[in-house]
Amino acid sequence: MSARPASPDSVPPDPGALLAWYDRHHRRLPWRVTPVDRESHGLLPDPYRVWLSEIMLQQTTVAAVKGYFEAFTQRWPTVEALAAADEADVMKAWAGLGYYSRARNLKACAETVVAQHGGRFPAEESALLDLPGIGAYTAAAITAIAFDRKATVVDGNVERVVTRLFAIEEPMPAAKPAVKRQAATLTPDRRPGDFAQAMMDLGATICTPKKPACALCPWERSCAARAAGTQELFPVKAPKAERPTRYGTAFVAIRADGAVLVRRRPPKGLLGGMTEVPSGAWTTAKSAADDLSAAPFEGPWRVLPTRVEHTFTHFHLIQTVRVLDVPQDRAAPAGMWWSPPAELGGEALPSVFRKVVSAALGRPV
Repeated sequence: MSARPASPDSVPPDPGALLAWYDRHHRRLPWRVTPVDRESHGLLPDPYRVWLSEIMLQQTTVAAVKGYFEAFTQRWPTVEALAAADEADVMKAWAGLGYYSRARNLKACAETVVAQHGGRFPAEESALLDLPGIGAYTAAAITAIAFDRKATVVDGNVERVVTRLFAIEEPMPAAKPAVKRQAATLTPDRRPGDFAQAMMDLGATICTPKKPACALCPWERSCAARAAGTQELFPVKAPKAERPTRYGTAFVAIRADGAVLVRRRPPKGLLGGMTEVPSGAWTTAKSAADDLSAAPFEGPWRVLPTRVEHTFTHFHLIQTVRVLDVPQDRAAPAGMWWSPPAELGGEALPSVFRKVVSAALGRPV
């Protein structure tokens, strides 16, 4: 399906009108250099901070990212500092942001920028695409925001703005190429970085998923969906495939001093390189709840009455949690270690295993 024609009373969307709106209403974000910062204080965007924020913001909200970003940049203020960091420390600092392959690519990208580009991010989209973990969206965002070069930046907020503006009826994600084409027609030669951020802010604050504040939008008279009164129907989404359910067993061994037995997951695959308690395979068989083959010790493992559930992108997981109290002198098996209570919260435990350990200890981790 193609974009719907604009109404006879509509006016073409003016990038200048959006930039004027952005000058007045932009969000202040810790990684952003605003027009006021640039004009009054002579500040310019730091490509390192732009890159870091864009990687963190993938599949995550601005509110969730702010604290992580500030902690990261205090600990590793430059790409050289991040490149020299211990990967385990980076994974710990990332824990809770999800999509952990991004953290591994973050470290690899920093190392590549230092080794191959002298610590300076390239300004060209094509060169950025060669860096680990940088895809089409991130390359365009860095090019526009960090270097103020013309590039079409399309994130979820921009998709919503564009599908409504042009009433693109093709369901997402198949409509992505059409959205990119229409967005490219809007991107100006002047201030492309501010324009990219203005589009994001418009989607985040005005053109929201529900009850958009159309009366406050600088493009209200240009929006085909607004003219038809169908703005909340866009973007059109294809029916979601049903998530399969998988089952597994997690083993929480608790030493007499409160330390918990943990290990590191393999570097590749789901949650690669993160910390976990010993666990069995996650399968579609409900009998996985009775599988004791992954237990690190023999013993009377007690079963918690409530199972722990967690939803990943492609499947739903239900884990049976088994707990064993062990004496103070019990040695950790090869490849595992005891994490004391004071250090457990700082381990690179992804959310699914924080839930497991919290359930076993009876307190949040």
